[in-house]
Amino acid sequence: MEKLMYLMLIEKSKTFNKITKKVIEEHVDHIRKLDDEGILEICGVFKGYPGMAGMYILKADSREEAEKICNREPLVSGGYATYKLAALQIANRENNYLL
Repeated sequence: MEKLMYLMLIEKSKTFNKITKKVIEEHVDHIRKLDDEGILEICGVFKGYPGMAGMYILKADSREEAEKICNREPLVSGGYATYKLAALQIANRENNYLL
């Protein structure tokens, strides 16, 4: 069976520089909740890539589920960022690196 995760690329919107401390705290709470629920594989901030805020790699059962998770991100729901979502087919020892 094909194993997929979902890559959420978070892009800054024109209002990104108006983020408040409250929004950042909500963003971090969201990350913690995803991690506690076992949905978050990894996340981070991009350095040196103008326009890009960061990324998540999410464990979700479907693209629709991943979309719902992305839309709950406070940076997105607050209009401070947009996102692109890509399905990521996992290559590992278990599947012989997709050979």
